[in-house]
Amino acid sequence: MNNKIKAMVIAGAGLLALSSCTDFLDQKSPSEMFPDVVFDSEQYTSQTVNLIYSGLVLDHTYGCRLPLNFAMNTDCELVDAVNDETTRSATERGLCNYMASSSWGKLSNNWTEMYKMIENANLVIEGVNSSAIKDNAAMRHYLGEALALRAMVYFDLVRNYGDVPMKMEPSKSDGSNINLPKTDRDVIMDRLRADLTKAADLLPWAGKDGYTTEHATKGFALGLAARIALAEAGYSIRESAKDGYVDLSERKEGQKGYSDDTYPTMRPGDAKRKELYEFALDCLNKVIAEGPHRLNPSFDNEWTLQNQLKLDETYYENLFEVAHGLQLSGEMGYTAGVRMSTKGSTHFGYSNSSGKVKVPAPHFYSYDPEDSRRDVSCAPYELRDATSTQTFTNQPFNGIYIAKWDVRKMSESWLAMNKAVSAKTGYGVNWVVMRYSDILLMYAEAVNELQGPDGSGACGKTAKQVLAEVRKRAFDSSVHADKVDAYINSVSGSKADFFKAIVDERAWEFTGEAIRKYDLVRWGLLIDKTVEMLDKHRANIDNDVYPKQLYYKEDATAPEWYKVDYATICWYGTPADESNTEWKKAKWFGSVKAEDGTIDDPKGELYNSMQYLSRGLINYDPMTGFQGVSAEGPVNRHLIPIGSTVINDAKGVLQNSYGFK
Repeated sequence: MNNKIKAMVIAGAGLLALSSCTDFLDQKSPSEMFPDVVFDSEQYTSQTVNLIYSGLVLDHTYGCRLPLNFAMNTDCELVDAVNDETTRSATERGLCNYMASSSWGKLSNNWTEMYKMIENANLVIEGVNSSAIKDNAAMRHYLGEALALRAMVYFDLVRNYGDVPMKMEPSKSDGSNINLPKTDRDVIMDRLRADLTKAADLLPWAGKDGYTTEHATKGFALGLAARIALAEAGYSIRESAKDGYVDLSERKEGQKGYSDDTYPTMRPGDAKRKELYEFALDCLNKVIAEGPHRLNPSFDNEWTLQNQLKLDETYYENLFEVAHGLQLSGEMGYTAGVRMSTKGSTHFGYSNSSGKVKVPAPHFYSYDPEDSRRDVSCAPYELRDATSTQTFTNQPFNGIYIAKWDVRKMSESWLAMNKAVSAKTGYGVNWVVMRYSDILLMYAEAVNELQGPDGSGACGKTAKQVLAEVRKRAFDSSVHADKVDAYINSVSGSKADFFKAIVDERAWEFTGEAIRKYDLVRWGLLIDKTVEMLDKHRANIDNDVYPKQLYYKEDATAPEWYKVDYATICWYGTPADESNTEWKKAKWFGSVKAEDGTIDDPKGELYNSMQYLSRGLINYDPMTGFQGVSAEGPVNRHLIPIGSTVINDAKGVLQNSYGFK
């Protein structure tokens, strides 16, 4: 991973000597930027492709903004916000709570850097198509990579901003294609799916021709095409109503999330949806039947490899990873992960600041107690003080950290680096864009939509079988009969029941991975599931599901950072031998309930802070529950505004929608 990212940066810097690339709004002529010799050389073409990859690692793109800031809040992941001021701030906290401000400068930076990558991809695509050696195997691969990466970047623009300018050729010297108006997102996604179909034909599978999962490969192109098709088939807030589309308000009675009159939330009609699901299923069939990708039998090991900066070259579970470099880039482990709450650890070195992504208590308690994914995904503790002692957090209900990125599992090279620094630095942990479990669960969803739980695709697997495949890894084989087989049978009575099971499974599988928000949006469930999570928290306190104190024992033989004996924790009550002096106790979520049944939250941070979460979507009272959708903007405003700098530079061509100023 380290060498790969260094190669990208060096190659990109070298090629910039040949070019004069500035930003998207001020491009020089392609003939000035890239002499004809560039795309008649495999080496120079490779370096040009690396310019696209180098753009992925920036904080403003896939280093921080896409995986950490844009994908919150949901029923599974939250950013911390405990008062009105933080919820409304022109920062990531306001953004994550659906109160985004176009004045937050990082939005303009994201837009500019995303379009820089698109510009570089356009240069590669045009250059390779015009090359005298375009039929060489390597050149075909480079064309496929550029098509796939451009599709990924464009898709993330669309699902975060909505309709955006579609620019599929390099900037012209006369500037005629620089300031472009918005294009309907469905038109863009149709084009992206076509491009990815072509890319899949050009690219090798991971493990072939020197292509690792740090490259765009055939499997990723197919998986991304399926992901785009499912998004296009789903709901999204629109700039105006579209003929033949279905309004979210028509979906069902009693739903909490519905549609705005001016900016409606809509999805395509049944015929178009069927076409999109069939397209997705065709792509997923190929990945399952023909590709090298499989589930790593150990969920924990797959994430340990990530922390160790090692690629999984046995199972290729990760279809694509943004390649970060140690001490160069990468926020995972620092901004999201197990928290080191100290200015310095004698063992781990410089502290992190992993508070930007939190797991709410109801999601933690939604896991089956025997589901191994819970403790790999959720960390209701931090490593405290210079001794890095594992300590329960005693924080608000959104005070559980993401455990998938864990400094205790990181490499010796990371440890040596972190002990030597005195400021934030790149952890080098790759950002995983897509895993094979996503392929399986998208497949289950597509088959169920088209045929029901017992239906199957061309690969021969039924929807029930692939859901079982994901669940089997999560549970010990001794309980498969109950936790997998019996469970699958219990949720397979109808398409609707099985769909609900997929909604749940994707929550448990992808905690913290910047997937849930986009799932809930396309399903039309973003508001409903957010309210359901908050209602569950209130019910868990009312019904004493959360204990007031968490009982646990310590392992005297373990290092301080693994001090808690996890097998002893009493998550649901008090132990039978409560008086045993070996038991340690920590204040827990149920502690906000006083003996008389009232809520005792004097600082307003443990319980009352619920009213500030996702404030731009819902109006929620901690004592009485859901009070209706937010009056802060149009209903279901899950998209973000275009940054004010971009708007100003567009010379009147671009404007914000959805009530953003």
